Amino acid sequence: MKLIVLAPGHFHAALLQKTMYPNVDATVHVYAEEGPDLADYLQKVATYNARRQDPTAWRLQTYTGADFLERFAAERAGDVVIIAGNNRRKAEFVTRAVSAGMHVLADKPMAIDTAGFESLQRAFADARARGVLLYDIMTERHEITTLLQKEFSRLPAIFGELLPGSEREPAVVKESVHHFSKQVSGAPVKRPGWFFDVAQQGEGLVDITTHLVDLVQWECFPGEILDFARDIRIHGAKRWPTIISPAQFAQVTQLQAYPDFLRRDVQPDGSLHAYANGEIDYRIRGVHARVSVRWNFEAPEGAGDTHFSVLRGSKANLVIRQGAAEALQPVLYIEPVARTTDFAAALDSALRRVQDAYPGVELKRSGDNWQVIAPPSYHVGHEAHFGEVARAFLACVAKGALPDWEVPGMIAKYHTTTRALEIARGDQRKPNS
Repeated sequence: MKLIVLAPGHFHAALLQKTMYPNVDATVHVYAEEGPDLADYLQKVATYNARRQDPTAWRLQTYTGADFLERFAAERAGDVVIIAGNNRRKAEFVTRAVSAGMHVLADKPMAIDTAGFESLQRAFADARARGVLLYDIMTERHEITTLLQKEFSRLPAIFGELLPGSEREPAVVKESVHHFSKQVSGAPVKRPGWFFDVAQQGEGLVDITTHLVDLVQWECFPGEILDFARDIRIHGAKRWPTIISPAQFAQVTQLQAYPDFLRRDVQPDGSLHAYANGEIDYRIRGVHARVSVRWNFEAPEGAGDTHFSVLRGSKANLVIRQGAAEALQPVLYIEPVARTTDFAAALDSALRRVQDAYPGVELKRSGDNWQVIAPPSYHVGHEAHFGEVARAFLACVAKGALPDWEVPGMIAKYHTTTRALEIARGDQRKPNS
């Protein structure tokens, strides 16, 4: 297979090339506008090629003319297009790639507003008609504690049944905390100025929550084909800004002044209000769920992005925590609803089933609860998950099909996020109109 990278503007584009892939040509065609986004991408790939341990061997052929999109569509230089960058034109890029008959692996979010969602629906229909695959990069499915949470939730003797929950106490809760300033591939990340513009990057409600809504669907309704019009009811959504000082903005972007497109979000005191935070309360097939994302500027010393997750079952709750007690690493706990000796016996039997899929996983008693311990080899880190997503997608391309539930699931997911944004912004229509 031959890869194309179209308008790389997010470091996720480079992370997909942090490893090589069997049966993929080392020559990659890149189409983009000249500028700092492209320069950052090229520098990262060069770093991967030059590293001492397991270096990559990518050969990049780059075209930077103003007509890069037309040239990309006309030349059709590859089989699979990687799209990870400014989200303002992502729907347009996806549409052009699909109409040119190429498979697309796109960074999230593939839609940041209602118009983008409608365009995405058309792109999926066109992809089906042309026999090409369109897919987004859901790295969080590959995180070991999430995999184990899903695995234990499939064991009725331990988890029981997923409760319906309520708006006051949802059955599923997923919370994510991210940071504008952090390390990527061992170096401080440089954010483009447009990353802070909701018209180009999208608000938090349609960005990181894409992962969280995806996990709700993937864990709670695995292999099931969802219909958003029938299965999803949004009860409420809200949004609020992260306040960023001029010095913080300069630190992470290396820009000494706010670009003009951010002026509308700059306050009288000079701070920037970036609407990166949000929360969605909704029901999916009768199960109450809540997802929320919060962006801070920088993590405390020794910390990074964090994840909190709860699945409430009739027999036990499955909880992922990542606080100080967990040394800031994600840890899965099994918390039985009723404290019985029968539960301990059932858990011992269930562990053997889990170990068939994940050898080496163990349990540690912690009061009335249990901590699930995965060997270090499973904790490969977020950056490695991009390679795992790419390998899985390339396998689907070779096979010629995605699982039948994936496309309906993506459509349901982007309906949830884009409609929630409308509600949070004050759209007066009924939540599911």
